[in-house]
Amino acid sequence: MHTIFLIGYMACGKTTLGTLLASELHMPFIDLDNYIEEHCEMTIANIFDKWGEKHFRTLEHEALKHVATSNAVVACGGGTPCHEGNMQLMNSTGTTVWLTASASCIASRLCRPSFKVTRPLVAKLSNNQILDFVTQQLAERTLHYSQAHIIFDATRIETAQESVETAHALAACLLNQE
Repeated sequence: MHTIFLIGYMACGKTTLGTLLASELHMPFIDLDNYIEEHCEMTIANIFDKWGEKHFRTLEHEALKHVATSNAVVACGGGTPCHEGNMQLMNSTGTTVWLTASASCIASRLCRPSFKVTRPLVAKLSNNQILDFVTQQLAERTLHYSQAHIIFDATRIETAQESVETAHALAACLLNQE
């Protein structure tokens, strides 16, 4: 099987489902943000602070080109599809899957302290502000996300059992596309 790119908004389940999907399909798993951090030897937050978003997006595009033919499950950053021709690159080298969940579902996940602390974009927002922020960003990004080959509902990942079942359903969906 060729590279599978999981795209979607933060906290939609790209890493959760990606690790399970890769295991089920006997493929490597790559988290694109972790890949960038390892190669730059600094965190994404530090890259933004030191060089800014434009430089980060260039690094992200270069990283995406490197993993595009890896025959892996790749969890992309939430903004990856929106920059540098990345959707075209992913669509031409693999299968793109937009993991969807409602704005309220995503906001609910992001309001959890364990999520909030690792997401600088929402860390300082109130819970009500998070919902407004997610709603606005989803509206802006839908144009890019909707170019995916497959649109898949990732709402049911609240428990380990739900995550396994959802990953299994996604694997079946992908295998039916072959």
